[in-house]
Amino acid sequence: MSKNIIPLNNTSNKKRVMGKKDYLLNESVGIMGEKKTSSYRTNNNTIMNQEKRSGIFKCKSCNARLFSSKAKFNSGTGWPSYFKPITKKAVAERINTSHNMIRTEVICSKCEHHLGHVFKDGPPPTGLRYCIDGEALIFIPKTKT
Repeated sequence: MSKNIIPLNNTSNKKRVMGKKDYLLNESVGIMGEKKTSSYRTNNNTIMNQEKRSGIFKCKSCNARLFSSKAKFNSGTGWPSYFKPITKKAVAERINTSHNMIRTEVICSKCEHHLGHVFKDGPPPTGLRYCIDGEALIFIPKTKT
């Protein structure tokens, strides 16, 4: 997992999240601002999970580039999954102890919104599975040249 781990008690994150709520739809606010998890059956999770075109997955809140379609794989979970971010600095990680579990939360490095979690059960070459909520993403297809 990356070295960009941010302490869970980071108070600047709460201020930023509250300021961004006006720009997000209700479901996205719950996911990105309040760290809720949507069902893998939600429309946007299904759309993002089934997306097969070449392109870039961006943060729905700040438009930062997060993941390339080249790193996307079918994890069988129903949520879009990637084995690495587009750059090492695109996402940050922090320990999450909610729901009586210890997990590694993934946040956007630019706006600090919650994206999902990363697990150590992914495919080669990294062995990581970035399980990202589709409600936190927008997809930009690669343009044909």
